[in-house]
Amino acid sequence: MPRLFASLLVLCLSFNAHADSYITRLLNKPVPGGVAVIDLGSAAQAPTARYQGKPVLVVREQDNWRAIVGVPLTVKPGVQSISSGGRTLNFSVGSKKYPEQRITLKNTQQVNPDPDNLKRIERELAEQIAAYRTFSPNTPSNLLLDKPVNGPLSSKFGVRRFFNGEERNPHSGLDFAVPAGTPIKTPAAGKVILIGNYFFNGNTVFVDHGQGFISMFCHMSKIDVKVGQPLARGAVVGKVGATGRATGPHMHWNVSLNDARVDPAIFIGAFQP
Repeated sequence: MPRLFASLLVLCLSFNAHADSYITRLLNKPVPGGVAVIDLGSAAQAPTARYQGKPVLVVREQDNWRAIVGVPLTVKPGVQSISSGGRTLNFSVGSKKYPEQRITLKNTQQVNPDPDNLKRIERELAEQIAAYRTFSPNTPSNLLLDKPVNGPLSSKFGVRRFFNGEERNPHSGLDFAVPAGTPIKTPAAGKVILIGNYFFNGNTVFVDHGQGFISMFCHMSKIDVKVGQPLARGAVVGKVGATGRATGPHMHWNVSLNDARVDPAIFIGAFQP
């Protein structure tokens, strides 16, 4: 009888540890614009996974592999699935209502660009999409990310934005209200994969943290890194500014997983359902 009790106790502890894993508690926010953490089992070799035809970040936690899936804002609540090792693994996406934000811009070209600017925007968008789709084999140094700057949030992820009364794409990152010139630090180790001065984003830096886990910083006053440069966690990538479509100095930070822009607040413990 004591042996049976001990066996049951070990089984319960194992189940609880599995069900309440650190990564799941930290990141599993399966809503549009959120993250789903999916158990892939305890294979000896790292499994691969794909979602909507794109490769997914896979990490090991103790004896189990977990897929860290970015859920696009465009996904409707309901059942979604990933593929891994010939299996289809389902997960549920809940609902989340995002607020609205109305912004007035003096430069009407930043609301309704002329044909020349539209060509520039299309060219720049293609460059940035290619960067977001980068999938390097290395595992991210950390999943609990550091804030790139210390300061209050001025605009949350997913906000429906209206410029001069016209609706445009939802806000794809977090904005921090900090002064111009504030150093921006990378929240995890990585490599610079793209820099540019873009029509909407202004001075911009993309950092690849590994396996499709990408940070993007924009509206910068200065860029202090070069393409291909490896970065340690906390390295300065540039300075806060107001370049591109910005009404004042602030730090805008995007996080992308499997080419889906997701809420950076999830990775800094600031997510609000």
